Amino acid sequence: MKTCYWKLQGNSEDAEIFRKAGELIRQGEVVAFPTETVYGLGANGLNPEAVAKIFAAKGRPQDNPLIMHIARKEDIAQLTTGLNANAEKIMEHFMPGPLTMIVPKAPIVPDVTSAGLDTVGVRFPGNKYAQEFIRACGCPIAAPSANISGRPSPTNAQDVLEDMDGKIAAIIDGGACGVGLESTVVDTTSPIPTICRPGGVTYEMLTEALGAMEIDPALMGDKNFKPKAPGMKYRHYAPKEPVYLLEGEAVALLPELVAKAVAQGIKIGVLCSSAMAAQLPQSPQVLLSCWGDSREQLAGDLFYLLRDFDRTKPEVILAQGVSEDGIGLAIMNRLRKAAGYQIITLEKGTLILKNGKQLPGFMIE
Repeated sequence: MKTCYWKLQGNSEDAEIFRKAGELIRQGEVVAFPTETVYGLGANGLNPEAVAKIFAAKGRPQDNPLIMHIARKEDIAQLTTGLNANAEKIMEHFMPGPLTMIVPKAPIVPDVTSAGLDTVGVRFPGNKYAQEFIRACGCPIAAPSANISGRPSPTNAQDVLEDMDGKIAAIIDGGACGVGLESTVVDTTSPIPTICRPGGVTYEMLTEALGAMEIDPALMGDKNFKPKAPGMKYRHYAPKEPVYLLEGEAVALLPELVAKAVAQGIKIGVLCSSAMAAQLPQSPQVLLSCWGDSREQLAGDLFYLLRDFDRTKPEVILAQGVSEDGIGLAIMNRLRKAAGYQIITLEKGTLILKNGKQLPGFMIE
């Protein structure tokens, strides 16, 4: 398949691009499009055959549900059997924006879209290009992130092209995504609204608007459940190389661990802040992906930084954890998934790998 690549210019010529993209969607094809979070891989969410093409292009497990994207608040009515008071409050405060609501599913939503669940995730993106694209399609758009399943999500069109060229009908290049992390997912069907995936709309923002909120325990790595939202069950956001995430007091030992790797001739990737990078050994064996002092900057750049390791090709990657308040909860969720929950902590003066696997020899004496 030849993949069309269209770059938006922010002028009247964009209308023709959206017209062509809408035609492809109505023909049952898949089109990648920009949002404020990451690029989405979109198809007509009410067409089972079109949705199946998304799973095929990504290599995505069939039990991983998709999110339905709408261009007007009122469009949610056809996708759900009804909204409770919490869902209404979320719509009022956070839509359009980087948030997905899980709501009771209407019969019109195919099982392939919802992974057989009786609920469906619905999002009204805040990105103007996403809204224009969905309006041009004339239907709700089912869309996961536009990457090969398991890889870091794309926040620019070139990364989409790297993964999807020849697999989908078209890519719409709308520039870099602003938020950089997938949408916050909130289950409104539980007795207390529950965060299934943290994102740009933070726990603190939600509790201020709604009061009580819960965080799904599955976010800490329990895999014995049926996922109600994307990104809950499987290793995700991961470079090809193994990633180990340092949390808590263990972060301070990052320079020492890197020095050990250098001494043993290991080519090591390090994901860290610019302040931490200044403390690391200077060596060609140390391959850095750095962010500035702001966690918001890290959120926006995280997936690009992780993808960069596939270009520099270290043998192993060490990632610096951050505090989990505000946007930090979403960042740590993505880093834990990227590491496959290979988490290093410091307990009683000893480095411990939480999942019990054997660490590379340079890490613990």
